[in-house]
Amino acid sequence: MKNNRKLGMALAVLGCLAGLLTFYLLAWQYNLVIDSKTLAGRSDEAASVTVTYAVLGWLGIAAGGLWAAVLYGFVHRQSWAWFWGAVAATIQLLAGFFPAIPAADSDLPMPTMAVFAIAGILWLGMLLIGGVNWKVITLTFFAGIAYVLTFMDGVAPIAKYTTSHDDPFWNGMYVMSQQVAWWGAAAWAIFIFAVFRKQSWAIPVGIFGAALSMMAGYPLGLHNALFEVQRFSMFLPAPLLSTALLIYLLIPSTRKMLDTWNGSH
Repeated sequence: MKNNRKLGMALAVLGCLAGLLTFYLLAWQYNLVIDSKTLAGRSDEAASVTVTYAVLGWLGIAAGGLWAAVLYGFVHRQSWAWFWGAVAATIQLLAGFFPAIPAADSDLPMPTMAVFAIAGILWLGMLLIGGVNWKVITLTFFAGIAYVLTFMDGVAPIAKYTTSHDDPFWNGMYVMSQQVAWWGAAAWAIFIFAVFRKQSWAIPVGIFGAALSMMAGYPLGLHNALFEVQRFSMFLPAPLLSTALLIYLLIPSTRKMLDTWNGSH
């Protein structure tokens, strides 16, 4: 499947359609989910949906536009086309997955999972066309999970900020951690892209992403688990996975594997 131009063109068209589908589905669900949260007395969650759905909509729709450029690249046999297709698919994976969580919590349909499924096919397809080996695909797959989970750790503080004004310290913690988590998610995405592009600075970026995910996630996760819900906190998967990935990135064999990939043609 490597360098399969016709497959790339077909997937790029599908990516454009996925962008349009994101536009339609998030516009349809935006006020529906907000109203459902508000009627359930969860104005805090309505606030997080108000912000997060808009951000993901902008990103997911823009990714659909990026697929148009990727289509041009495949039509004209440009070597960069598969990489930018992988970038677009990575964005669409997040735009398709996260909106399903608030919808499911309100017993509403989860139509954006269709975008998520399409984006998964597009992501794997681009990597096969680009000739990415399976060890690299496996590493970036787990980094992709860390990217999604770390983004999610930046969503909950939006809601928790609105309900914590009687606790000034934690109210401030939610403000400080929110963007740190989203920067960590962005760093994980850049790590994935750097690995695909065979950049020598990929590992330092991965370390940066892991550190931000851990700094944002562990304090909130431990506080939530020990003092709020008295059970395992959903803040914790992101920093736990990031810790595991950090350890893996520091192992000499990982650097050797990436050096081998960077030197391949």
